[in-house]
Formats: sequence, C-alpha cells, structure tokens
Amino acid sequence: MSLTSNIFEPPDERLIFPVSRIEVRVRGEPHPYCLSHQTEIAANWEREAAANPALFDGRMLLMRALEIRDGVISGECHIVPFSAFLLWRKTRPAGAALHLFGLPVIVSSDGAVIAIRMGQQTANPGRVYCAAGSLDPDDIREGYCDLEGNMAREVLEETGLLLSDAKSVSRFHGLHNHGVVTVFRAYHFAETAAELIERIAAYIVVDPEPEIDSALAIRTADPGQYHYPPFMPPILAWVFNSIR
Repeated sequence: MSLTSNIFEPPDERLIFPVSRIEVRVRGEPHPYCLSHQTEIAANWEREAAANPALFDGRMLLMRALEIRDGVISGECHIVPFSAFLLWRKTRPAGAALHLFGLPVIVSSDGAVIAIRMGQQTANPGRVYCAAGSLDPDDIREGYCDLEGNMAREVLEETGLLLSDAKSVSRFHGLHNHGVVTVFRAYHFAETAAELIERIAAYIVVDPEPEIDSALAIRTADPGQYHYPPFMPPILAWVFNSIR
C-alpha cells in the first residue's frame, strides 16, 4: 500500500489500543511539509523566538505517514527543524504531517503516577505530563525510530531516573487524537511517590539547564486537576484502572 500523510484505518480517536510493534522508517529527503511551508515556518519561528528567546531550533522527527493496523504502527518520517513542528502543531493542516511520540508512565509503589511540570522557558510552559520528548536524530537505529531508547533518554535527561530500574513494565498501548499518536507504557518502580519526587527534585537542583520546574504525584484521573495536554487524562484513567 502506498503511504501518504494520513493515518489508515486507525482506532477511534482517544480510544486506547494495544501496540505490539512500531516500525517507522526515517527518510533522508526533506519533509514535504517543510518544502511547502518554508515562508510560514520562518515567520512563525521569528514570532515564537521573540516571545521566548530560550527556544532552540533543533532537529526532531516528524511523521509523514502512519498506518495503525492489528496493533502494528508502521510508516515513514523525516528529520525536520523544531520550528516546522511548532507551526504544524499550531495549525494542524489536514494530511500535511503527523506526530508520534513515546510516553513512559512512571508508577510509584503506592500507586501514584509521577509527572512533571514543564518550565516557563520551554515550548510547553506550565504543562503537566509524564516526562517525555519528541523523537530526534539521536533516536534513529538502523534507519528506524527507536521509541524505547527515546523514552529512556528523555526520562534520564529530565528527571535523572533510569527506566531500567523499574521492577516491572507493562505492554505498549497507544491512542491518537487530532494528528498526534501517543505510544505509552507503565513503568512500575519500587519507591514511593515521595521518594521518587525527592530524587527528581535533587536532580533538578544540580541540572545546569533544567527543563522542568517540579515533579508531581498524580492519584486521580480528574482532567481538571492540572494543566494537562489532551493525551494525559485518558492515559491516566487507563493506568489507574489497570492498577486497581
């Protein structure tokens, strides 16, 4: 099947589904979205950088096409400047691109989900979600996206925690909403929420360029408790239902 900038036969939006395999190939040529929106990307970046000079126009992976079928997520992506993603995220033109990222959900021994609040200098100021980040060129292995490696790297960079220290790990699951596909799994740690938050707080103090303001223990799926991105409430509900 020839792939285009779309999702073929996906589950219903905001419906969590099992994921058995992720096979997203990285293409070498520019993303068509970057080629067709160069002027708009540059103009939007100028505005974004003026409002927040701490932003960095690094490189990340943006999907061109994804197919979700029988638990397998497959497709193609390209390396793009972060500025291109910022414009796409703001406008979400139909069929132009898709965003896929991994979300490691850390669960404490006393049943809390450990989340972080992003710093004001980031592109997501004040947002509360599990430590995670977009795929970038460091997450390419033999021409494909390494989602597990990305999750481990992002958690270590933002919190100082090692996902390999988890005592147990769930299967992968996913959900999609408005062009964004979130692939997540639960990592159960032996420490309590208070102990994990203390470790993260100690890491933030010594981190020369912290991305997060604080760590939080979440014990309810109430969507109004914090300033969540759209993917968090349904994932929290699923995680809490699975551990009860």
